[in-house]
Amino acid sequence: MKSWSIRDAKDHLSALVDAAQDAPQAITRRGHCKVIELSQREFERLQRQREPLSAFFARSGFDQIDLERVQASVRDEGEL
Repeated sequence: MKSWSIRDAKDHLSALVDAAQDAPQAITRRGHCKVIELSQREFERLQRQREPLSAFFARSGFDQIDLERVQASVRDEGEL
């Protein structure tokens, strides 16, 4: 990933935007990454991947599994 200082990003904004179409670009302040610039296409791809955990379980069939809590005693350190 290419890094751009804030000054370079300001001075070369068009080049930064063009580069972000191919790969995410890091914008740094005082040598530390503060912002990642990425294409709209990549942003939308990342947004589509977000799924609530409950939806994952409903889709996977795990919501049909009956789980039973096991009541066990706590082990002493000597039992490890």
